[in-house]
Amino acid sequence: MRLDATLTGVLGLGIAAMGDPLARLTGLTAAQAYIVGAAFVLTGLVVYSLAATPDLRRIGTVMAIVNGVSAVAFTVVVEAGVLPLTTFGVIAVLAAGLYTAAFAVLQYFGVRRLEARA
Repeated sequence: MRLDATLTGVLGLGIAAMGDPLARLTGLTAAQAYIVGAAFVLTGLVVYSLAATPDLRRIGTVMAIVNGVSAVAFTVVVEAGVLPLTTFGVIAVLAAGLYTAAFAVLQYFGVRRLEARA
């Protein structure tokens, strides 16, 4: 979970720092790019703090579910066409979904490993 939190936060900082150029590349507005970056940073901070809780099995299960739902949501955003994404924007959103799905799987296996030890 800490790896997920750290990478998500760093990615958010990068998105926020490069908001204007990324907006032009993705089809989003600069404000939307900054909001996405800030949301990633906030998510990273929340997940990092949750990783310190004593009941990692419950938190890990919740995070695996949240990441799985988020991965599906990224795909739905692209398929529904709710944002005026460029080709690069579509690739970026789908890559974010793939990244999120990968962490959902890793967190699922992490929870299974914790349960095997208990």
